[in-house]
Amino acid sequence: MILMRKIIIIISLSLLLFSCTHKQDKKQKDQPKQTLEVPAFNSDSAFSFVKAQTDFGPRVPNSEAHDRCAAWLVSKLQVYCDTVYVQHFTATAYDGKQLKSQNIIGSFDPDKTERVLLASHWDSRPMADHDALEANRNKPIDGADDGASGVGVLLELARQLQDDRPNVGVDIIFFDAEDYGTPSGVNLPGDWWCLGSQYWAQNLHVPDYNARYGILLDMVGAPDAKFYHEYFSSFFAQDIVSKVWGTAYKLGYGSYFINQQANPITDDHYYVNKLAHIKMIDIIHQDNTSGTGFRPVWHTTYDNIDNIDAKTLGAVGSVLRTVINNE
Repeated sequence: MILMRKIIIIISLSLLLFSCTHKQDKKQKDQPKQTLEVPAFNSDSAFSFVKAQTDFGPRVPNSEAHDRCAAWLVSKLQVYCDTVYVQHFTATAYDGKQLKSQNIIGSFDPDKTERVLLASHWDSRPMADHDALEANRNKPIDGADDGASGVGVLLELARQLQDDRPNVGVDIIFFDAEDYGTPSGVNLPGDWWCLGSQYWAQNLHVPDYNARYGILLDMVGAPDAKFYHEYFSSFFAQDIVSKVWGTAYKLGYGSYFINQQANPITDDHYYVNKLAHIKMIDIIHQDNTSGTGFRPVWHTTYDNIDNIDAKTLGAVGSVLRTVINNE
């Protein structure tokens, strides 16, 4: 089609000129054009926010590190956001333990009716049940990628939004008690994962709260991460998947955001879709070559700050900020 059109338009030009023009057009086609206005995103700052969380130690509910990190997160959002809400609740874990939990919510322009919801979980896994060393499997993990990476990106986004607002209101939710699910190999009836998002979806922080859509970040800090179309995201909100992955392609991040279907993940977005009826997608790293479907460090003591790449945080943050700034 391109060839025929050029013959019609420039039939009088020489074959050599046509050949050069064709090669140039092909090169431009192979390199996506950046047609969106792209706000800056500080990947090093996002990395520092990830490290600050892991410096507290494992953020397991009922622990001192959990309490101290919660206070720090609230203090950060109080600086950046217009309004901060804290949902204190007690969640019952799979083993009957009562988990003192907090969903932490920061809102920009809370009076705007058109809103976008961004989320991540801030707690970390109480057991390294996939660790190669059996002696480590009852130890809590740092959760640098599994939890802290998404929070780090959203904290940096919040820091920037305080002075550069999009046209829509933005709510940032840090869900608690997401990763206190059943140990590997244990199957119990019931919904034992994502306890914080289940609570929020049934106890909205603002009566009749709604949003155009939501984006969940989970495990977004790995070097050379691959973010596929997670199945539930496509099922509930394919239009948002297309919007986000399309933006990533235009920004040149197609090596991270892969246009392929992937496995369904029972994550916080599932309950936001099912219980709160707000369409939400999940940007989550999946590894189709591993036995677990995730990175080798997933739910191990090796999920620490040494395995976080600021470049990946920057790619995710840039895509996220560009999406909301173009609403």
